[in-house]
Amino acid sequence: MGIEVVDLVDMAHKEKRRKNIFNTPRFHAWMHYYQPGQKDAMHCHNADQTFVVLDGECTMSFPDGGKVRLTSGQAALITGGSFYTLENTGDGPMIMMGNRSGPAEKIQIIDYVTRKDIRQQAAAEVSDG
Repeated sequence: MGIEVVDLVDMAHKEKRRKNIFNTPRFHAWMHYYQPGQKDAMHCHNADQTFVVLDGECTMSFPDGGKVRLTSGQAALITGGSFYTLENTGDGPMIMMGNRSGPAEKIQIIDYVTRKDIRQQAAAEVSDG
C-alpha cells in the first residue's frame, strides 16, 4: 500500500466508533468518533501525538482544571506524558484524526490516578480473576 486516500468524515459516520486506519512499525493513525456528551477518562500516552478535529467540537481538559475548545480544522499537539481528557461538547458527532510515531501495539494508555498502563492493569485483573 504505497498511498491510500480515505474520507475520514464519511468513514466516521458509517463506523460510529474509534477505528485504527493506519499501523506500521514507524507510525500509526486512527479516527475518533464521539457522540455528543461522550468523554474519556484522564490519561496520557508514552508517545507524542497530534489530534486534528475534522468535524464537530472537542473540549480537552487537563489536571490543573484548564480547558481548551477545538473546532473543525484545529489541532492539538501533545507531548507524551501530558494528561488530558477528550469530550464532545458540541451538538453533533465529533470526528478527529490522531496519530503517533511507532506501532499502535507499543503505545501505553496511562491512567491519571494509578499512573499505570490501563491495558496492563486490565490484563492483570483478568489473570487474577
